[in-house]
Amino acid sequence: MFHILGKRYIGIFLDPVLACNLRCKMCYFSDEEKRKTYKGILKYEDIELIADKLFHRALKLQIGCGAEPTVYKEWIKIVELGKQKSIPYISLTTNGNLLTKDQLLLAAEKGLNELTLSAHGLTRETYESMMVNGKFDLFLDLLSYIQDVKTAYPGFKLRLNYTANKDNIDELNKLWDVFGDLIDIFQVRPVQKIGETEYDDFDLNFFNEKYDSVIQPVIDECRKRNIVCIAPGKENLSALKDTKDKDVVIEEATYCYVSVQGCWKDDFDYHKDSFESFSSKNKIGRKLFAGIFKRKERKDVIITRKMNYDIK
Repeated sequence: MFHILGKRYIGIFLDPVLACNLRCKMCYFSDEEKRKTYKGILKYEDIELIADKLFHRALKLQIGCGAEPTVYKEWIKIVELGKQKSIPYISLTTNGNLLTKDQLLLAAEKGLNELTLSAHGLTRETYESMMVNGKFDLFLDLLSYIQDVKTAYPGFKLRLNYTANKDNIDELNKLWDVFGDLIDIFQVRPVQKIGETEYDDFDLNFFNEKYDSVIQPVIDECRKRNIVCIAPGKENLSALKDTKDKDVVIEEATYCYVSVQGCWKDDFDYHKDSFESFSSKNKIGRKLFAGIFKRKERKDVIITRKMNYDIK
C-alpha cells in the first residue's frame, strides 16, 4: 500500500566514499586485497541527482554503511540535503575518530537525528588493538562532544554498535563506566566472517558462554536506564549456523544501498530513471503484491544467516 500510494517506505544506506581511516581487525578494510576493490567517491552532484530520484521515498537515510563517511568532506551537506527532502530520520554511522565538536553541532543543526558509533573495545589496549589506527583518546573526546550536542539538541540520539568477539566481550562490563547515560540505543553484534579479515576466530560459542554473565546484565541495565537494547538471543546463534538465505520480500523492497559501485537496483540508472519510472517498468508494485501470497506458501523463517535480533 505504501508503494501504491506513493508513501515513504525505503531505507537508503549511502556510502559516499569507499574508504576508511582505520583498519579494524574484524573488518574487510584489514584485508589488503579487499581494500583494492573498495575505492571511489560519489561526486556531490551525483548525490544531488540520486536525492532527486530516491529521497522522496525514504523513511530513513543512513550515511555510512560499509565504509567511513567522515572521510567524505561534504558529508554534512548530505545531512542537509536529506532534510531538504524531508527524510524523517537521518543517521551517521562512523568510528568517530575524525569528528570534531563543531562538525557534530553543525550536523545536528542541519538535521542529523542520530550518531551510530562503532566500537570494538572499551579499554585503551583493546580498542586500539582491534581498531587499528584508532585512538582511544579521540574516542573519549568524541563522547564529550556528544554530551554537548545532546545538551544543545535534546532529541539527538547516540546509538552504540559493539562488535563482540571472545577477546572483547568481557569489556561490556565497563560499558556504563565509559558511556554513563549517553547511550539511547545499544546493539551488540557477535563477530561474523565478512572477508579475509585479520581477525579470524569466528566460533560463536563464546557468546552463549558469556550470555548469562555479560550479555544479560547489560540487557537488564539497559531496561533500567530506558535504553533500547538490540541483542541476539541464544536461539539466533544456534540457528545462524544451519540456515541459508531466504528470499525475504520486505527486505528486498525496503533496502536501498547507494555507493559509487551502484545505486539501489543493478539496472537502475539515476541519470535516466526515477523511483516511479523504474518501478513501473519493472512492475515492482505487482511483485510486492504477489509476495504477500508467496510468503504464505513457504515455511516461516525466523532467523537467517544475517541474524535476527531481539529488541529488549
